[in-house]
Amino acid sequence: MSDRPACYEELEEPQKRGQVTEAILQAAFVVRDVPVLVPTYDNEPYDLVIEVGGRFHRIQCKTAYRKSDGTVAFETVSTRRRRDGYDRRGYDDRAEYFAVYDPINDNRYLIPVSEAATGKMEIRFREPKNGQRVGINWDEEYLLEERLETLQNPAQFSGN
Repeated sequence: MSDRPACYEELEEPQKRGQVTEAILQAAFVVRDVPVLVPTYDNEPYDLVIEVGGRFHRIQCKTAYRKSDGTVAFETVSTRRRRDGYDRRGYDDRAEYFAVYDPINDNRYLIPVSEAATGKMEIRFREPKNGQRVGINWDEEYLLEERLETLQNPAQFSGN
C-alpha cells in the first residue's frame, strides 16, 4: 500500500496536487455508483457535477492541509492573480458542495458550501486537548459516504 501523504509531499506543484485530489474524489463518487460529469473547460467555478437522486450538484474539489494537531483545513475561496492584485471569491451560487480530500488521514469529505466558513474551514479529526466541544466542525459530520446517504435519502434524514 502506498503512503499517500508522502506522495502528496513529493508533488511540489500545487496544480499537480489539485489534479490528484480531483482524481481521488472523482473515483470516490464513481465507486459509490454516483454519476460524475466533468466540465470541458477548466475555467468553471466547479470541478465536477454529480447526479444524486435525479438532481445535479456542482462540486468544487479542495485539498486539505494540516492546520494544527488534530485538524486539517481547506480554502473556501478561489484566488486568482490579476494585474492589479488578487481576486478572492467565494463559491456561493457557484457550487453547492466542496468535496475535500484529506491526504493526511486519507479521508474524503462532502461539505455544503452554505455550511462552510468564509475564507478557510477547519475540520477536526482528534479531540482537542482543552476539551472544547462547541463550535467544532467534526470530521464524522462531513464524511463523504454519510453525506451522500443524506442526498440519496433526504426524507430519511429530515425526520419525515
